[in-house]
Amino acid sequence: MKPSVDRSSPLVFVGGTAILPDRLLPDAIVVCRDGMIESIGNSIEIPEASQVIDLQGRYLSPGFVDLHVHGGDGADFMDGDEHAVRTAAAAHLRGGTTTIFPTSTTGSAENIHRMIDACISVSRESSDQFAPVSSPDQGASLPHLPGIHLYGPFFAEGKVGCHDADARRDPEPEECRSYFDRGFVRIATCAAELPGASSFYRMADEQKCLITCGHSNSNWTEMQLAFDAGMRHVDHFWCAMSSVTSLRTRFPVPMQASMTEFVLMNKEMSTEVIADGHHLAPELLEFAYRMKGAARLCLVTDANRAYGMPPGEYVFGHRDSGCWIHSDGNVGWTQDRASLASSVQGMDQMVSHFSQSTSATLPEVIRMASLTPAERLGIDDQTGSLAAGKRADLLVLDDGLKVREIYVQGKPVSTY
Repeated sequence: MKPSVDRSSPLVFVGGTAILPDRLLPDAIVVCRDGMIESIGNSIEIPEASQVIDLQGRYLSPGFVDLHVHGGDGADFMDGDEHAVRTAAAAHLRGGTTTIFPTSTTGSAENIHRMIDACISVSRESSDQFAPVSSPDQGASLPHLPGIHLYGPFFAEGKVGCHDADARRDPEPEECRSYFDRGFVRIATCAAELPGASSFYRMADEQKCLITCGHSNSNWTEMQLAFDAGMRHVDHFWCAMSSVTSLRTRFPVPMQASMTEFVLMNKEMSTEVIADGHHLAPELLEFAYRMKGAARLCLVTDANRAYGMPPGEYVFGHRDSGCWIHSDGNVGWTQDRASLASSVQGMDQMVSHFSQSTSATLPEVIRMASLTPAERLGIDDQTGSLAAGKRADLLVLDDGLKVREIYVQGKPVSTY
């Protein structure tokens, strides 16, 4: 049973270790008031009439921020209705994600707009700082939903992965503008080599989006042009992205540098990894961490609707027009089982596996799942770390980094 919290009284956490961006703080005292973190330290006087939560030696962590996620509990954000958005968002709260950016797939403009409509509607519910709304279907509160990730449909041919290849297309100004004019796109992805990519990036830059290149077979020159237009991030490193070898299909000789080299050479570039234990071997996770560091590497789930569901066949993307994939309960596969198709794990699994598989410290691992994505999205003044003045979006983690309790703006939430 999670404790009942009276929002009129200060909420104080004691008896545990706070995970800060740069260190662990044992015997921490964290005071929250009106849904915000008021103070954190070792020698803070506990206010009178406080509701004290004894962590019993566990960790107190900031809530996670997922910038690349498609669905969960049988729903995909591209289904385009409020029920699907609530269901998928609530599923990821269970894994510790307290701020979520629903991510589109390839699909029609009509379906993408319906997704945006549904996300805007649900975001109004999740933005109530004093009473996160419970889903009537699941009895679960919702994470914050500040905007969407416009991911599909602007992918390169041959790099669509498990997305519907027939629904990919080059960016056209009128269509792109129709999305950005909604004022709800916060992350914007386009393959750098596509005609119209630079225009897309400049529109995204006007909206102050995190601009990314993904599902691309671009070379160094194309990446540099994208960088000049505002691109600063690439999606799921090593997955559906160019390499020196893959570029031989476009540029025979001399061999061309790829997205990989561009990201590793450019200190301003960030990227992300799917640390579910199936997409990337431990040595690749370690390599990404050592090369980019915790301030430029994000953990993402890239989870599909099979997250939280039994093994079986599922549709990736819109329920009526997406592509069938297979979940074995550990990871998604294309129908022919020839390649991976998104993940079926939550952020808690990404954090746990990355911590077990690399030399990154616990503060660094938590940073990659919270503060780093928040910084890249420009919302680090609101969330992403345990600091005074930020929302009290908090997780209680045990020694195995399993999520034991979840607080959204200081309110304990039920996820089951």
